[in-house]
Amino acid sequence: MPALIAIEPPRQSDVEALLRLSSEFTLALYPAENNYLLGLAELERAGVCVYVARAEDGTALGIAATVPLEADTLELKRMFVHPAARGLGLASQLLGRIEADAASRGIRELRLETGSRHDAALSFYRRLGYARIAAFGPYVGDELSVCFAKAL
Repeated sequence: MPALIAIEPPRQSDVEALLRLSSEFTLALYPAENNYLLGLAELERAGVCVYVARAEDGTALGIAATVPLEADTLELKRMFVHPAARGLGLASQLLGRIEADAASRGIRELRLETGSRHDAALSFYRRLGYARIAAFGPYVGDELSVCFAKAL
C-alpha cells in the first residue's frame, strides 16, 4: 500500500492520536524512567521534522520524527504505525522517505534508540541495514535501550 508521506506539524488531532497510541504502547513495555518519547512541544522545536504517512483518503497511519544531533547526524524518534495498518510496508516507506530526505540534505548518519523488549522494532531496523552501536546521549547506562545507526 503506497502511502502519502509529508512533513507536517504534530499538533493535529489525528497525529496527536497516533502519538497517544505510541505512548500507550511504549508505556506498556517500559517503565517511565526508561521512556524517551518526545512530547508535542519537543516535536515543534526548530530543526525537528515530523513525518506523517497517510492513506489515500487522508487518514494518518504512521509517524516518525527526526531530531538534529550533530551537523551531519539525525536521530530518529517516535517511529510508530497504527496497529490496524501494520504489515503493509508503511514503516519501510516512512523510513525510506526519511533516509532519502536526510541524505539529500547532506546528513551522513541516522541514529535511533529502541527498547530491548520491542522484538519487531529490533528486527525491522536490522533488516533495513541499521547496525547496533554503543548507547549515546540519554541512553547511556539504560539497560533496556538498544541503539542503532545507519550511514546514508
